[in-house]
Amino acid sequence: MITVEDARALLFGLVDRLPAETVSLSQAAGRILAQDVAAKRDQPPFAASSMDGYAVKSSEVELHAMFKVVGEAAAGRRYSGQVGAGQAVRIFTGAPVPDGADFVVIQEDTERRDDLITITDMPGDKTNIRPKGVDFKSGTTISAPRRIRPEDVALMAAMNIPEVPVARKPIVALISTGDELVMPGDTPGPDQIIASNTFGLKALLEDVGAEVRILPIARDTVASLETAFDLATGADLVVTIGGASVGDYDLVADVSANLGMERSFYKIRMRPGKPLMAGRLGKAAMVGLPGNPVSAMVCGYLFLVPMVRRMVGLAEALTPFQTAKLVAPLGQNGPREHYMRAILDNDGIRACDDQDSSLLSVLAQANALLVRQPNDPARPAGDEVLYLQI
Repeated sequence: MITVEDARALLFGLVDRLPAETVSLSQAAGRILAQDVAAKRDQPPFAASSMDGYAVKSSEVELHAMFKVVGEAAAGRRYSGQVGAGQAVRIFTGAPVPDGADFVVIQEDTERRDDLITITDMPGDKTNIRPKGVDFKSGTTISAPRRIRPEDVALMAAMNIPEVPVARKPIVALISTGDELVMPGDTPGPDQIIASNTFGLKALLEDVGAEVRILPIARDTVASLETAFDLATGADLVVTIGGASVGDYDLVADVSANLGMERSFYKIRMRPGKPLMAGRLGKAAMVGLPGNPVSAMVCGYLFLVPMVRRMVGLAEALTPFQTAKLVAPLGQNGPREHYMRAILDNDGIRACDDQDSSLLSVLAQANALLVRQPNDPARPAGDEVLYLQI
């Protein structure tokens, strides 16, 4: 058995950064920016009014000063003339400031009669003008790699960037194995259960940028498994769920080996999730997960998510561990690294009472994995421990 750290290093060796592709800006949200992009214009492209009011010369602004209104400037329609001495241009928010003006007196500080305005309240020192390029200038870059947020999409639109270079989505094929499984919505027999891991892992991996394909359940026969692997052709990562242990019906290791899988490792010194294997199957990386629901999901957090993040080019593929204080004491840990389902709140962190690796209800209540090192001694309340947010 190898450590979690060694397993992660070996898994990273099985995947590479995927090439970039170009998508329209409307399709870019949530994708990983693969290359820097640069603004094609200044924003704003002209000095613009930030308020409704009157554009005048700042040297003439004083209480009770009077101006003749000679024109109007609105958003998308500038005043083409020059503002002279004693003149004002009616201006609206976002409109270009006319030549000759360098101050906007807000509407509330004036009184207008016909084409004459009077400053009735002292405007203060703020010009109420946004300088040209105050938001960004032509050539300003958005740096890659980064997950593109809605705010980034808005910024790229303002920068006049219609197409965006993004990392290609890794294609992940999920193969659940076992005669005991049926899909959600089907009617299980008296000795069958619902395939839950597949759907939890699909949601988890799609959330970090993968394109996930759920393949038909592989039954406990060589032929069925071979068919499932054939259906996975073209995937960047093939993930089997169940069948990776040493029971009479655990056929994944033998079938994948017969198909040419080059094994990298088998079994990790951790719980839950010890019977995990990995290697290469043709051009794809392959990971065989344990079948217990919690084991499969924990391995998804620890191993599959970092692999996907590495494939899309994120520099920090590994989510860093954090520390929190124990709310309740813990007993001594055993010989394997333990990832305990836990609840983190403002008071600290506490392990869930039941750590059975089959209990999805406990995992659904948890929001963290509390990390125990092998043979970690008993811990009193108040001790600081490592955790991974989930």
